[in-house]
Amino acid sequence: MSSDGGPPRWFSPVECGPDRLEGSPLLLFLPGFHGIGTGLVLHHRRLGKIFDVWCLHIPISDRTPFEGLVEFVERTIKPESSHLPSRPIYLVGDSFGGCLALAVAARNPDVDLILILANPATSFIRSQLQPIFPILDVVPEQLYDTIPQVLSFNMIPLLQLLGDVLPKETFLWKLKMVKSASLYANSRLHAVKSQTLVLASGKDQLLPSREEAARLRGILPNCRIRYFDDSTHAILLDGSIDLVTIIKGAGFYRRSRQMDYVSDYIFPIPDEVKKIYEDNRWVNFATSPVMLSTLENGQIVRGLSGIPSEGPAVFVGYHMLLGWELAPMVLEFLKKKNILLRGIAHPFMFNKVSEELMPDSSSFDNARIMGAVPVSATNLYKLLSRKSFVLLYPGGAREALHRKVICLTHGEEYKLFWPEQSEFVRMSAKFGAKIIPFAVMGEDDVCEVRISSQLKRFLLLCNCRANAAGEVGNQDLHLPWMLPKFPGRFYYLFGRPIETEGMEEELRDRERAQEFYLQVKSEVENCMSYLKEKREKDPYRNLLPRVLHQATHGFTSEIPTFEL
Repeated sequence: MSSDGGPPRWFSPVECGPDRLEGSPLLLFLPGFHGIGTGLVLHHRRLGKIFDVWCLHIPISDRTPFEGLVEFVERTIKPESSHLPSRPIYLVGDSFGGCLALAVAARNPDVDLILILANPATSFIRSQLQPIFPILDVVPEQLYDTIPQVLSFNMIPLLQLLGDVLPKETFLWKLKMVKSASLYANSRLHAVKSQTLVLASGKDQLLPSREEAARLRGILPNCRIRYFDDSTHAILLDGSIDLVTIIKGAGFYRRSRQMDYVSDYIFPIPDEVKKIYEDNRWVNFATSPVMLSTLENGQIVRGLSGIPSEGPAVFVGYHMLLGWELAPMVLEFLKKKNILLRGIAHPFMFNKVSEELMPDSSSFDNARIMGAVPVSATNLYKLLSRKSFVLLYPGGAREALHRKVICLTHGEEYKLFWPEQSEFVRMSAKFGAKIIPFAVMGEDDVCEVRISSQLKRFLLLCNCRANAAGEVGNQDLHLPWMLPKFPGRFYYLFGRPIETEGMEEELRDRERAQEFYLQVKSEVENCMSYLKEKREKDPYRNLLPRVLHQATHGFTSEIPTFEL
């Protein structure tokens, strides 16, 4: 590998920039051990659509010490931050670059930095290289060519490659640089206050990245983790990894000092939708959803032809157990109507502490990619002002995590737990939004709630609901214990749209608004009663008849249902 000479410098890939989103923040990519930024190769095109991307290039022969590199990055971020103080600056650090990002953040606590760290080398002291590190200094020049074979034997193919192409002096310099960077960054972790996302590989043969991610989360106050069990140390060169999708899913993309879940939202691309569909394919197969809608004349038809094509609109309905109805419904609306339902979600789904309680820290990433926002009047206002299609469950988490009522034959399935307040009615009227009542049914054909265990840990974590006021903020979260059943079928009925245009003044009266609210609730209950009665006449309610039908008519054929 030949040197291109010169000091460290920034460059921006040619493909970045022509159609960049207005107000895009600056993203500085800080490369790994080699210093040439190969980790950016698979990501710069997508990043360039929502960021102003610069990549740090450290020439092979450059001998700038680590502190010199820290100062070099500082000389870039300080004027940029002064020029646009309300806009964050992203530092994406790959391995060694992760140490550099942390060092810069520690020295500049007043700059709004967002750190994305891919297998940061802060764990270098625990690297597999440590046993052979002292030997490298004393290896004679004539034996240096054997180092790649030694590294290969120790299962470190990345360094084997670098040992093949780098001169001995350069190779040793860079290893010492990583060691000094690790020590420098670790000594200053206490000063890092920046929002941080750590990407950790499960098969990193160079560094204990998974354990290091957990350690950093315990030290850094604003740190979250995304694990990638099948990735190696060069995680950004893994073709299955999409950095933009990860940033969006983790809720880390913003263009101002405070996160705005409406204005900062980026519509999912086809590849993201396809992956989410694949993740939920089993739900569609097991439940063969039947979706019905109501035309203006009151006729119920199969499909979504009764759904208005233009917003704003508010879909108000019953929340099935654990929200199982969400994925089939949201994906079907996007596929058939090109409508993205923006869900109003419990703040628990956006909280750092809640991620630590979940088996998978990325459990709610798909919901954020598909446009879910934390419940608040402000977010509802912003969505309706943009003529969005809003998905609202007045019963919230209490409805989705309903309980088994001991000593009774049935539990709380298909019961509405709506609050007394009717604010969404007046908000809808302000923008003339159509209200579409809907019901879903089928959870009792998938499982039986046996007992509910109150998650006391949830109740102790006040931060989960710190930003939620009123009845939503007072909801207790329960985890139901379930006994699975041989799967039945999911049914959806969207009622006739209820107009609110021209009713803003009328609904200012609280009593009239309450009447309207109860009317919407009654429509949801009517939809539930309709589905409950009709599904009894569906010959394909059980899985076996559906499988036999598809075996004879093709697996893409629509499965019949009850007569409408």
